[in-house]
Amino acid sequence: MTRFIYDQFSKDYLEELLKPFGKVQAPSRVAAEVKEIDVLFSPIPTQIANLQTLGLLGKMATTPAIFEPFRNPATIDEISDCISKLSEVKSAMQREAKRNKIKIPNTEIPQLWILTPTCSKSIISGYGGQQKLDWGKGVYFLAKHFRTAIVVIHQLPSTPETLWLRILGRGKVQRQAIDELTALPANHPFVRVTLELLYNLQQNLQINQNIEVDDRELVMRLAPLYQQDREQARQEGLQQGLQQGLQQGLQQGLQQGEQQLILHLLNHKLGNINLSLTEQVQKLSIEQLEALGEVLLDLATVADLEVWLSQQQDTIKQ
Repeated sequence: MTRFIYDQFSKDYLEELLKPFGKVQAPSRVAAEVKEIDVLFSPIPTQIANLQTLGLLGKMATTPAIFEPFRNPATIDEISDCISKLSEVKSAMQREAKRNKIKIPNTEIPQLWILTPTCSKSIISGYGGQQKLDWGKGVYFLAKHFRTAIVVIHQLPSTPETLWLRILGRGKVQRQAIDELTALPANHPFVRVTLELLYNLQQNLQINQNIEVDDRELVMRLAPLYQQDREQARQEGLQQGLQQGLQQGLQQGLQQGEQQLILHLLNHKLGNINLSLTEQVQKLSIEQLEALGEVLLDLATVADLEVWLSQQQDTIKQ
C-alpha cells in the first residue's frame, strides 16, 4: 500500500518542481499493452538556464527526459522494464516523424533517469553502468545508445545541488534532506510546494496502519513541521486581520487567521472548494474552526466536508 502512496508522491513532486520549466506528462502511456511512464518532461528552451535552481535534478532536465523514481531499490527486471518504455517512446517518435516525413534530431529523444535509493554493484556492472566526472558520485550511465542512467540517491553527496533528489530517498537520507529543506529561505520557490506535498504524504501514511519503520519515522519528523506551519499561518492570519481593522478587536483578528488557515488546508487537501462551502466555513465560530482543524486530516473528500458542516448546522438548530 505504501508503495503506491510513495509512487503518487514522487510523480506529484517531480511534476511540481519541473512544470515551471517545460511540459510535464505524469503519467504518460506508451505501447499497445499500456505501460505507464512516471514522468515525461520536455524543457522550454527559454527556461533551460533557470533549471539550475534545481541543482542536479535541473541538470538532468535540460534535455527531454523520462524520470522513473523507485521507493524501494530497483530490481534488474524493473530497470529492464524502464529501458523498454524508453524504447517504446523512441519508436513512437520515429513513427510520427516518418508519417510527417521529417527526421528527429537525436537531442529530442528523451534521456531515461532511473531514480533508486540504493543499487547493488552487481546490478550496475551488469548493465555496464559507469560514472562520469562531470556528473559526480552516484550517477551511473549505461552504454551510449541506451540513453539511460541509474541514479543511486543514497550515494549522492549531501550538497545543495543534490537536495531535490535526496528528498526522494529513504530513512536517514530523506530526513536529512527535509532538515536542509526547512533551513532554506521561506521565499525559496520550491520550499512551500515541497512541504505541502510532504504533509500530504504524511497524512496518507497515517491512514495506513501497517507502515514500515522508515515511514513511521518520516511521519514523526513531519508532524512538528506541520504543527509549526499551522501556527505560523494562524499568526499571519491574525496579523492580517489586525491590520485590516484594529477596531474590530483581537477576537475577530484571531478568527480571520483561523479562517485563512483552515481554508488554505482544505483547498490543498480537497482541491479548490466551491464558493458555497467557503462561505459556510467563514461563518463558523472560532470554536467550530478549531474543531474543523482537528478533524481535517480525516476528511478525504468534499462530501465529507459537506457532512461535517451539515452536522454543525444541526447542532446550532438544536
